[in-house]
Amino acid sequence: MKSLDSDKKVSKTSEGTSIEAAVNDNNGFFTANEKIDFSNVKVEPLFEEAVDFETFSKSDFRAVKVKECVAVPKSKKLLQFTLDDGTGTDRTILSGIHAYYEPEELVGKTLIAITNLPPRAMMGIESCGMLLSAVNNKKDSEDEELHLLMVDNHIPAGAKLY
Repeated sequence: MKSLDSDKKVSKTSEGTSIEAAVNDNNGFFTANEKIDFSNVKVEPLFEEAVDFETFSKSDFRAVKVKECVAVPKSKKLLQFTLDDGTGTDRTILSGIHAYYEPEELVGKTLIAITNLPPRAMMGIESCGMLLSAVNNKKDSEDEELHLLMVDNHIPAGAKLY
């Protein structure tokens, strides 16, 4: 996207790279909506049942940094994440998203997790939380798209979401 003052001197970040270069090298963050075609997306209807605020507020949403991500042996779907959740102790979360992501592309990313779910064993590994994703289908298709929620890497591990 061209800025209004593109003829003027390009601004620089503190690291010395141009802001324009940083915006264009963002893996989808900051992509203008008019450059993404949403016309073929089918979105599920909203839930009709309301959740009271007290129930909602019991969920602990945190920013987590991916330290390591590997495919779970003998599983076609599961990825095992080793996460920094800000506590100083690594957190393991398993997620069935291998059809959508390769493990190495997720290392270093900042994701959103619900951290206070009870641990759940999958394939003999204890998963301590859930990573948040957005899911939709293509119109006139059963093909599902999944997008892991990734946030700005300036958000520190352990930051609480409200």
